[in-house]
Amino acid sequence: MIDLTRVKPYGDTLNDGMVQLSFTLPVPYGDEAKEAARQLAMKMGLEEPSVVYAKDLVGFTYFILYGRLIHTVDYTKIEVPKVDVDVMSKEEVEEFIKDNIKRDIVVVGACTGTDAHTVGIDAIMNMKGYAGHFGLERYEGIEAYNLGSQVPNEDLVAKAIELNADAILVSQVVTQKDVHIPNLTQLVELLEAEGIRDRVILICGGPRISHELAKELGYDAGFGPGTFAEHVASFIVTEMVKRNMV
Repeated sequence: MIDLTRVKPYGDTLNDGMVQLSFTLPVPYGDEAKEAARQLAMKMGLEEPSVVYAKDLVGFTYFILYGRLIHTVDYTKIEVPKVDVDVMSKEEVEEFIKDNIKRDIVVVGACTGTDAHTVGIDAIMNMKGYAGHFGLERYEGIEAYNLGSQVPNEDLVAKAIELNADAILVSQVVTQKDVHIPNLTQLVELLEAEGIRDRVILICGGPRISHELAKELGYDAGFGPGTFAEHVASFIVTEMVKRNMV
């Protein structure tokens, strides 16, 4: 019987707490380095940690360890903010637009700042989409403009104004040192300065984006890994009707 108030990892048997972790220490390879890794694992809450692999990285050392985790979490008390929308299929979105909005909607997207990774925005917007899920360019009733990578926030805002965009999508893959946060914040500030923040659906996405973070930064929704075009499209059209943007 699983006790959801005391959930912990398992490897061979339920609740044995077995975990695998890896990390690098800025110390030279050797027995002292392995002991340092083992002691750190104990401070993380692992019982009987064992260094099963260590690799010399020229002055640094990489480790893989196994151990038994002593901590648990109460799964029944976990609440994660999520995008609240009934996801429709591509055909259902197209029908929704035809019946409720009665005009083509304009969606502008880009990877902004110094981010050169287009895989996220392409998966949502490009006609071929991703993993069998067609992108917004293929949707009837949606005019999708993918501006590509390394787009300054100022250029994205200018394009949104030029096209009278209904929605703006921002993909952020490069997030080292939380560079995505000031970049996403600046976009909101620019939209507010132009007086159009309330006239667009503003969405961000990426591997470290959550709906909670997006809302905190001033966005209408945030989508993480596993998102397809129909998730984004369903939110946009539903939100447009809710906000009377038809």
